[in-house]
Amino acid sequence: MLSVKLFRLTSCKLLNSSKLYQFECFKRCPSILAGTQWHVDLPQHHRQYASSSDVPSNVRKVNNFQIKTARGVEIVGNVTERTKKKWKAKKDDIQKFKSKISDDIKEKKEKVKEVKERVEEVIERENVLTIPNLLTVSRIFVTPYLGYVIVQGDFQFAMGILAVAAISDMLDGYIARNWEGQASRAGSFLDPMADKILIGCLVISLTYGGLFPLWLTGLIVSRDVLLILIGFVIRYKSLPPPRTLSRYFDVTLVTAQLAPTFISKVNTAIQLTALGVSLGAPVWNYIDHPYLHYLWYFTGFTTAAAALSYVLAKDTYKIFKKGTKVVK
Repeated sequence: MLSVKLFRLTSCKLLNSSKLYQFECFKRCPSILAGTQWHVDLPQHHRQYASSSDVPSNVRKVNNFQIKTARGVEIVGNVTERTKKKWKAKKDDIQKFKSKISDDIKEKKEKVKEVKERVEEVIERENVLTIPNLLTVSRIFVTPYLGYVIVQGDFQFAMGILAVAAISDMLDGYIARNWEGQASRAGSFLDPMADKILIGCLVISLTYGGLFPLWLTGLIVSRDVLLILIGFVIRYKSLPPPRTLSRYFDVTLVTAQLAPTFISKVNTAIQLTALGVSLGAPVWNYIDHPYLHYLWYFTGFTTAAAALSYVLAKDTYKIFKKGTKVVK
């Protein structure tokens, strides 16, 4: 160990015989570190020098070069490290900015989608104040009065009301098919609903008066109730969100239709015929006529067949989408 009064400059590397040595370089500075003892481990071949002034000039040049190189490497390393940290910080900032932009874009897309759906819903809402719809609604309102007249026993007047209802049914269909702007989705829903209400009211009132068999009334009413329940389920499934009670019963927002099968259309005509004939039985005195009973049996058969067709047939209901045209 060599004890000298030295001042620490920096750490450097000394290359000798292809071997790298690490040591501390010091310079004498007695005015600052007087009396301070520094203990330095020098390589074996440098222990012959008692002080830094004794080191040969060629060795000092090598030492100075190594010191400058070490300082340069250290400076470059520090700069590189700081640059890496800055780039990492900028990269994190860019990533946060991209994430924020992505969230904003996603939020804007959701808002645009919501506005688009509302606009499309407003477009899809249609004018329900058409001539066919007014005829259909008037037929629905007249139906309870028709049942009341039958229960009171005024069968001739009841037959007149039924004839007017049948004419209005044919008329609203003709207008919807042939007049421009009169067909509507609401009408495609209201028209079969009016038929079901009319038939149900007739069979109940005629059965109450003893003019229609109870078993056929139960068959017709149960089938119509089943179809109405199925229609409610389809309405719920086809209604776009939000599914609120007001939107569910909004007649201007028709989303689906229970498409009648061919046998169902035939059955509706047969049912109305059987009801009209049964209503005229007390007027023309053919109550309990065998042909009337045959008509009831045939009506029961077609009613059961129509109900079965809804279960077995495919595409028995249609969900309306944008641009769907309605054919009444």
